[in-house]
Amino acid sequence: MLLFLAELLTHFQSAFNVFGYLTLRVILGTLTALFLSLWMGPQMIRRLVERQIGQAVRDDGPQSHLSKAGTPTMGGALILISIAISTLLWGDLTNHYVWLVLAVTLGFGAIGWVDDFRKVVEKNPRGLPARWKYFWQSVIGLGASLVLYFTAASPVETSLIVPLFKDVVIPLGLFYIVLSYLVIVGSSNAVNLTDGLDGLAIMPTVLVSMGLSVFAYASGNALFANYLHIPEVPGAGELAVFCGTIAGAGLGFLWFNTYPAQVFMGDVGALALGAALGIVAVIVRQEIVLFIMGGVFVMETVSVILQVGSYKLTGRRIFRMAPLHHHFELKGWPEPRVIVRFWIVTVMLVLLGLATLKLR
Repeated sequence: MLLFLAELLTHFQSAFNVFGYLTLRVILGTLTALFLSLWMGPQMIRRLVERQIGQAVRDDGPQSHLSKAGTPTMGGALILISIAISTLLWGDLTNHYVWLVLAVTLGFGAIGWVDDFRKVVEKNPRGLPARWKYFWQSVIGLGASLVLYFTAASPVETSLIVPLFKDVVIPLGLFYIVLSYLVIVGSSNAVNLTDGLDGLAIMPTVLVSMGLSVFAYASGNALFANYLHIPEVPGAGELAVFCGTIAGAGLGFLWFNTYPAQVFMGDVGALALGAALGIVAVIVRQEIVLFIMGGVFVMETVSVILQVGSYKLTGRRIFRMAPLHHHFELKGWPEPRVIVRFWIVTVMLVLLGLATLKLR
């Protein structure tokens, strides 16, 4: 929106050309989302408290969590509002990728909102039934995958890129739709599973989004893409603005979500942010890099799969409790230690993912 306004104003003052620079708009989008989160946060928390929209806590988990009962939840709406406003202000609204990532993010956010609303407002412990949650996730994920497949401008946009090997490009054909669907829906649920401790999910999300912003910027620039031997995806550079708004909104939310949390993001935030990371990785053709950088999300998800599988097959549990962060808590790690160590692991994994840009 502001980009369009700046282009009009350049006819009267050439200084407005500066807003055409993508790097500047990434910075401004990040700062705008951060400011909006910090500004709206106290008001939203106050309203959630007034309406008694508080978190229910499982009594079979770590005993330290019982004190968190009643903490305002559904705070992820704060993140989504900040992302949407900032992206619309600083993104190029003629770019179809911008609208697609916003649609997917807000769509998954709507699913999470319904689930949270039923749990904390209607006091229905089941929330949105799993089959309906998965159905609507599938509708949005498959819809986005089909749009990307039929609007692909070159074969590389529907091929699998293998990091570390500059010449390994695997044409996927129709399987691209399946892979994209799995990445979007899978990353959405992976972030949701990770969101169990104060600040545990949001900081890795911020870090991974910052890493993906580098890939988005490079993929949208023909010179950088050719130099780094990554696929050039015209228009993908605008996703750097979107990723910046995720980072800004996430940091603003962390101000209130850090231990001890004043507000939880709920499914409305976790499902949406996971889907956002997934759709960006699919567009810039870096699904494997997302798997690396989002290693914490992967470990949390795998721990749940192994725990459920082991219990059903053998009647025994591998971990004291799943997801993985609860296992470490029950081993005696204080909650802040689990959180910060998972953050540190994510920093290392994001750096490893970024290293693949040159190690090809």
